[in-house]
Formats: sequence, C-alpha cells, structure tokens
Amino acid sequence: MFSQRVKSIDISGIRKMFEGAGPNAINLGLGQPDFDTPEHIKKAAVDAINQGFTGYTANLGIPELREALCRKFERENHFSVKPDEIIVTSGASEALHLALQSLVDNGDEVLVPDPGFVSYAPLTKIAGGKVVGIPLGEELTLTPEAVNESITPKTRVLIINSPSNPTGTVQTGEEIKALAEIAEDNDITIISDEVYEHFIYEGEHVSPAQFTDNVITINAVSKTYAMTGWRIGYAAARKEYIEQMLKVHQYIQACANSIAQKAALAAIEGPQECVSEMRESFRARRDILLEGFASMGIKCVKPQGAFYAFPEVADEDAPQKLLEKGVIVTPGSAFGENGKGHIRISYAVSEGNLRKAIGVMERVLG
Repeated sequence: MFSQRVKSIDISGIRKMFEGAGPNAINLGLGQPDFDTPEHIKKAAVDAINQGFTGYTANLGIPELREALCRKFERENHFSVKPDEIIVTSGASEALHLALQSLVDNGDEVLVPDPGFVSYAPLTKIAGGKVVGIPLGEELTLTPEAVNESITPKTRVLIINSPSNPTGTVQTGEEIKALAEIAEDNDITIISDEVYEHFIYEGEHVSPAQFTDNVITINAVSKTYAMTGWRIGYAAARKEYIEQMLKVHQYIQACANSIAQKAALAAIEGPQECVSEMRESFRARRDILLEGFASMGIKCVKPQGAFYAFPEVADEDAPQKLLEKGVIVTPGSAFGENGKGHIRISYAVSEGNLRKAIGVMERVLG
C-alpha cells in the first residue's frame, strides 16, 4: 500500500520524546534558541506585508537576498559565489533534500557522521541511496582516516556538519582541508551543513568550499537569528549543482516565503550584536551544564559549538526516567548506531530551567 522508501524510515527520534511530556516539562530536546527574533528583523517582515510583498518570488529567491548572501560568503566563509549559484529554500531541511535528490541514484552511497543529525539518513533513503555511517573519533569529530576507509566506487556524497548536531564538536581547519582533498581526489560531492557556524566557543569555523568547488554549502537564518519558524535556508554551490536542485525545488516548493525572505535579508545585512549576545549566553549555559556533569561524574566531550552536549549515559532508560520527572532529552540512538550510550541535551533554555534540569539529572542519573 505504501512506498518502501517511506516505510524504511521512522518518525524523528527528537519528536518522539515530546509525546507524554507534561505541560510544565523542561525541554532539553528541542534544537531551538529560546530568544525572540530581533526587532529589526520582525520590522522588515511587517514592512513587507504592508508594502504588499506577498506573492511568489523568483524560484531561486529574491535577487537582493542572494546578492547579500554572496557578500556574506565572501566576508565570513572566504569563498566566492555568484547570485545564480545560490538557492533560497524553506529551511536548511529543504536544501538538504534538494541536494540529495539531485546527487543520489538508487544504490549510491552517502557517507554520514555517526552519530549525526537525524535527517541525514532518512533523506538519503528517500533519495534511494545507501547510508554509510562513519564512526566519529575520540573527540567526536569526523576523521579523514575513517572517511578514507569507507570510500567505495559507489560513494557519491560526504556530509560534513561543523559545529555538529548532536555532539557540539567543531572540526579543525586541518581536518576540513583533508576531507575536502579526499572528496576531490575521489570525485565525491561534499554537502556541508553549517547552520551553527556562528555559535563557536573554542576553535574556528572553516568551510570546505575554501578548498574545493565540489561542495554544496547549506545554511539558514534559523539558528543564528532565532528564526526557526520563519523557514528560510539557502545553499551555495557551482551553477551546475544549483540548476539541478532548482528543478526539484520548482515542483515541491516553487519558492521560499516572500515575507520571510525580506526578514532574512534584514537579518544578514543588519546589526549582528544580537548574534554575539546569544553566543555568549549559550557559552555560559554550556559551562553550567558541564559543571553539572562533572559533579555527577558523567563523561562528556566538551562541546565547542552549537548548543548541544552529548554526554555518556549508559542507562538506556534514562530518557524515559527523566521524562517521568519532567525533563525532556533525546536518546543518543536517534542520531545513529554509534549514538547509543549517550543522550543529547540542548542547552538553548534559560539558565533557571537548565539548573532545575541539572537538579533532576542529579537525582535520576547521579
């Protein structure tokens, strides 16, 4: 009755934990900043509505937003693209879908970090590809050695995510360069998921597109500007990549939301102090959480970016036990086979709620 490609995937493990949670539960499972969208961004959206900017836009996205993104990539990521080498999408999730649909045929292999973001494997399966999980190294990063060992003649795509969801780890510049060289040598396309690039506390963000042009760089305004519900993502790549992604985009989406595109333009071109403020707040919360882990004797690789921690928790029932006490976390198994024995905690919540949750964890896990 139903297609095998849909039957082969499951409901997101992140969403499963929400069911059964009480109305006052502390949600450490959702990857969403707890800040409001900055005022100048909201004003741009209101202005767009008042000016009647409510119709379809160009399929690739409004020209002024794509031009702003060209400047952003040059300024922040140190590589150059043209406006027709950028596509604006309904969130980074759509951009990932377009990229995989454009690159993967039945049986093609896609290398994904394991543990890695929950969407990578299902989107690969929907595209007809075979998921090849790459175990992470001791520091929970993707090592060039592990990638090299996993390449076969059927390898088509390598997905890189730095800073990482779920681990919060940041790839070094040397690792990124080595991965880019491996991909180029083996005619593999890199999909680089960079949605957390502005939330780094130690280390630096390095885009693989600095080193090779066989990269589709995916990003969004969702996390950086507390705009998750606005659903604006984007992808930058060689024109031949974008042309193929555009075909899929035209039939499943047509164009991203017109009003939200104007808001995204204001976000990227406007003042950036709001980003710095969020980053410093997340850094403080991370340190509070790490102190709590240390007091409980829980091991956790220090997250250098994003707003997630991935501590080692051997008790497989821990997420359910915490849920019963009003704290939502995500089982590590939701992020791949190698996520077992961990839980993912999002510290994008208030310090007060974070401290309350740590208190619960001390009673349940300590």
